[in-house]
Amino acid sequence: MTDANLFQLGIGLETGAQEEDTARGLQAANEDTAIARDLFDDEREDHFIRRDGSVFAGTHLIIEVVNGHGLDDEARIQQAFRDCVDVCGATLLHIHTHKFSPQGVSGVAVLAESHISVHTWPEIGYGAFDVFMCGDAKPWLAVDVLKQAFGTADVRVNELLRGEGVVSDAGVAA
Repeated sequence: MTDANLFQLGIGLETGAQEEDTARGLQAANEDTAIARDLFDDEREDHFIRRDGSVFAGTHLIIEVVNGHGLDDEARIQQAFRDCVDVCGATLLHIHTHKFSPQGVSGVAVLAESHISVHTWPEIGYGAFDVFMCGDAKPWLAVDVLKQAFGTADVRVNELLRGEGVVSDAGVAA
């Protein structure tokens, strides 16, 4: 691959992203044993959410910004990501956005707690946001941030509890 192709893939960019330590916790070639040990380790900080007797991986909000303004402004979207991260108590690792021609922006904020993503159709005032957070972060606080950032009261939200049933079936204690 040429350097230009690698650049398009994001390889070699100084993004602040770090490679995951995939060897951590592995003692033997048997990955099932390593996963089970990590999952049930009393000292493990799993960042699962425990609420009302349920255990799940995280809260995933599907947020639709309707009649929004500024949805073609890449800098405005990046600032909205930062504001969401701050208000929700999350940890920003990296933001990447792309401006389309003639209009529209796609982007993602990678968080220690998961991510925030967007794809916009500014010509109709629509932005499709995902806010997925685990641990102590408070993703519902992002809704008011997005209302303010894009100048609309019409923000529609659906909540998914990611891993609900699956996590507790794996034996994680509530």
